[in-house]
Amino acid sequence: MVLAVMTGIFLMGILGFFMFITFIGSLAAAGSVKPALPRTGVLEIDMSVVSVSDQGQPADPMSVIQSGSINETITLWSAVQAINNAASDPGVKFIYLKPDGGSASITQLQEIRTALLNFRSSGKPVISYIENPSTGSYYLATAADKVFMTSHPGGSNMVTGIGSQMIFLGDLLDKFQVNVQLIRHGKYKSAGEMFTRSEASPENLEQNQVMVNSMWKSISSEICKSRGISEDYLNSSIDNLELNLPEDFLSHSLVDGLLTKDELKSKLATYFMADDFSKVRLIGFNDYVKAKVFPNLRARKKIAIIYAEGEIVDGTDPRQVSGDAFSRMISAVRADSTVKAVVLRVNSPGGSVIGSDKIRDEIALTQKCKPVIASYGDYAASGGYWISSACDKIFSNSTTLTGSIGVFGMIPDLSRTIKNVAHVNITSVTSNKHGDMYSLMRPFDKDENAFMQASIEDVYEKFVSLVAEGRNKTKEYVDSIAQGRVWTGDDALRLGLVDEIGTLENALHYAASVASPTADPSLDSWQVVEYPAQMTFMQMLLASMGNMQEEPYVLAGKDFRNTVKAVKDWSKAWEKDGDGNLIFARMPYEMRIR
Repeated sequence: MVLAVMTGIFLMGILGFFMFITFIGSLAAAGSVKPALPRTGVLEIDMSVVSVSDQGQPADPMSVIQSGSINETITLWSAVQAINNAASDPGVKFIYLKPDGGSASITQLQEIRTALLNFRSSGKPVISYIENPSTGSYYLATAADKVFMTSHPGGSNMVTGIGSQMIFLGDLLDKFQVNVQLIRHGKYKSAGEMFTRSEASPENLEQNQVMVNSMWKSISSEICKSRGISEDYLNSSIDNLELNLPEDFLSHSLVDGLLTKDELKSKLATYFMADDFSKVRLIGFNDYVKAKVFPNLRARKKIAIIYAEGEIVDGTDPRQVSGDAFSRMISAVRADSTVKAVVLRVNSPGGSVIGSDKIRDEIALTQKCKPVIASYGDYAASGGYWISSACDKIFSNSTTLTGSIGVFGMIPDLSRTIKNVAHVNITSVTSNKHGDMYSLMRPFDKDENAFMQASIEDVYEKFVSLVAEGRNKTKEYVDSIAQGRVWTGDDALRLGLVDEIGTLENALHYAASVASPTADPSLDSWQVVEYPAQMTFMQMLLASMGNMQEEPYVLAGKDFRNTVKAVKDWSKAWEKDGDGNLIFARMPYEMRIR
C-alpha cells in the first residue's frame, strides 16, 4: 500500500507538471494570436501599459502565472514601425497619446517622439493627455499637435529638470576595514570611485555636471521648439517652482487646455468626427503592433540588426553581451549571403576587455564584406564604444552616454577585515615571492602595484590606438578627450566620436542606401532580421524557475538595486570560473530619466 501511494503521488506530480506546462503554454499561445482590429479607429499609445526595449522579450512566465495575462515587451524598432504604418493606414484617424507612467528610457522616448513627429507630417494629428507629468513623459507629450492636461486636482507634477545621484561606499568599506586597491588610467575613469571614496572626485563631479547639462539642453530645446517658448523662460519657470498646479502649466503655455475625463472624451469624439464618444473605437498599441508589424518575408535582401544590449562579459551567457557567443553569432551573420548590411545597435556600458576585443575583431572581419553601421541607444560607453568605434558610420541619440575611453582594475585587500573584524588569522605559504598576490589577504607591494599599472597602461594604449584608427584621429587627440570621460551624444558629435545624431531607423535607412545605392531608398524592399534570437517562452520559464525570488534592495526609501548590481558585477571577477578578469572597460554608472 505504501508503494502504491508513493507511486500515485509520483504519477500525480508528473501529471500536474505537464498540466502546468500546458496551461502556461496555452496562455502564451493566446498572447501570440493576431488580434482583430476595427476597420477605423484611434490608435491609443498608453505608455503605462506599453513596455518597450531595444530587444524585445516574451512575457515573463512568472508574471503570467501571477496575473493570468500576457504583457510582452515590444522592440523599439517594432514600435517605430507601427507608428510609421499608422501614418499610411486609412483605418487610423489619429493617435491618442498617454505618456505618463512609462518605463522607457530617455533615448527610447527620443526615438518614439521622432516617429510621432514623422506621423504628424502625414496630416494626421497626435493628441496628448497628461495627468502626472514627469520630465520624460512631458517631453514625449510635446510631440503632439495638442497637449491637454487633467483639470482634476491631486496630480503629481514632476517636471523639475533632470539629475543624477552617485553612491559612494568608501566610508562603509572603511568601517569594515576593506581596502579596495584601484588601479586605473584616466582621471575621469570613475568606475572604482564608488568603492574607494566617500564623495565624488572633482573630475567625476565635473563630467557629471557637463553630462546632465548637455542632456537637459537637448531635451529642453526640443520641448521649447514644440511649445513655442524660449529656453530661458522654461528654465526660469522650473527653477522658481512655478509649475505646480495644472493651471500653472496652462498659464505658462506648456499645455493647450485643462480637461476632465468626460471633457477629454468629448474632445476625442470631435477629432474623430463623431457626435458621441461611444462611437470612437480605440486601438491598443500592443494589439496594433501584433496585427500590423511583421517581417517582409518576400524581400530577398536582408539587413541584420545585432543588439549588443547589456554587460559585455566573457563566455556564452545568453543574457549578456558574451564575447564568445557574440563572436560566433556575428560570424554566422557574416557568412549569410542574403544579409547585405549590418546595423550594430549598442546599448551597453561596457565590461570585459577580452570580450570587447573578441567582438570588435568579428566586426572588423564583417566590414570587409558588408557595411556595418552603428546605432547607439542609452549607452555605448567604454567596452560598448570599443566594439563599435570602427564601424563605417555611427548614429547616436543626443542623450546617449558614450566615450568613457579608459581602463580600470580593482583588487580588494581583506586582510584587516579578516584579522580585526572576523578575528581570523591567515598564514600564506607560496612557492614564489608573489604567489599570494591575488589572494585578497594582503595589500599589493610596490612592485605588484607597478605590475598591475603596466597592464592597465597597455590596455589603455590599445584602446586609444583602436579609436584613433577607427575614427581617423591622432592618438594624441583621442587621448585628450579620453581619460575615461563620458560624453553625451551631442558632445560626442562635436568631438568626432560619432558621425550623426539619428535614430535606429536612420541607421537602417543609411545601411540600405550603402548596401544597395541604386535600390528603393525606403525599407520596403528589405527584410530586417534581428539578432540574437529572442528566448522562447519555455526558455524564459525555465530561467524564471531558477530565479523566482526577487531580492529586496529598497532601504529608507532609496532603491539600491543598481548599487547591489555593481557590487555583484565586481564580485563576479573573483569567482573561480577560470575567467581571471581583473581589468575592465566599463562606465561607472547607469542613468535613468523619468
